[in-house]
Amino acid sequence: MLRLEKRVMPSKAWNWATPVLAVFLTMIAGGLLFMALGKDPLVAIKLIFWDPLFSPQFAAYSRPQLLVKAGPLILIAVGLAVGFRAGIWNIGAEGQYIIGALCGAAVALWFWPAPGWYIFPLMVLAGAFGGWAWAMIPAILKTRFNTNEILVSLLLVYVAEKILAAMAVGRMRNPDGAGFPGSRNISQYPAGANPELIANTGMHWGVVAAFIAVIFTYIMLHRHILGFQVQLAGQAPRAARFAGVAPARLVVLCLGFSGAMAGLAGMFEVSGPARLISIDFNSYYGFTAIIVAFLGRLHPVGIVLAGLLMALTYIGGELAQFMLGLPSAAIQVFQGMLLFFLLAVDVLSNYRIRLSVREAV
Repeated sequence: MLRLEKRVMPSKAWNWATPVLAVFLTMIAGGLLFMALGKDPLVAIKLIFWDPLFSPQFAAYSRPQLLVKAGPLILIAVGLAVGFRAGIWNIGAEGQYIIGALCGAAVALWFWPAPGWYIFPLMVLAGAFGGWAWAMIPAILKTRFNTNEILVSLLLVYVAEKILAAMAVGRMRNPDGAGFPGSRNISQYPAGANPELIANTGMHWGVVAAFIAVIFTYIMLHRHILGFQVQLAGQAPRAARFAGVAPARLVVLCLGFSGAMAGLAGMFEVSGPARLISIDFNSYYGFTAIIVAFLGRLHPVGIVLAGLLMALTYIGGELAQFMLGLPSAAIQVFQGMLLFFLLAVDVLSNYRIRLSVREAV
């Protein structure tokens, strides 16, 4: 019979091999799912992973969309990874993403239609501040009343969604929109727009900010005392206290950083690809970024690769829906399988499989 034997030290090889194995198992299970829905699994997998990049029919449109979709995922996941490494679980990045978008859009709509170079930088600051402030709610409740940051941050997502809906039909509604919900089109406001920086690449300021965040986080985690404290708190909380790490301060810093990154992602999205505040503005990037963070092994470089892969499933999933008639729920299940299999095979990093023979009585 098979049994699990705990390793003396976690396997570094399996630590990096398990994401690849999880992707492979997701393809197999996803193929079975698509087959159950009456679709050719090989065609569906090809549409999701191959055609967006290499098909002459779709690649010209899909390749630029890769950075458009990956930018917010990477930006949010990098912020989450810092907290996750310290054992601080911010599950409410989606709410911080929404509030950041609302704050950034509020600045643009306040100044509309005045010109000014300072408007977009103010939107950036407002977006980061909005996400940070929303993350401070679970941070303060955690440090002062010892509440569970997982539950508080998650429940605040639904509060943020209600605020988003209220703003879309209320104070932020376009006065020239004939009563329809939604704000003015921010991408048409030159002072507040987040346009494509290089034609036909999908590169906008949000993507630039994502890569800056990756570099900053890598340096912070591997070259700064704060990174040492983050990793020590996650691996050995008692030792961290003896080393002088203040748990409350670390909670505030990690939740604040992840909230600011999520708020920035929301601001760049509403001023660029999304164009306006609407009831259905949120695309659940905040939840998907959790998958990206773990698939990237909470490492900034790994998160870049995982973000690009997850963006590919978004684009390929849209192609599969259009070409094969797959329901959007099936694509969401397919993406969820990735986290499920990653968590399942992650046990191989700490345990090895042994074949034991039961002795005869």
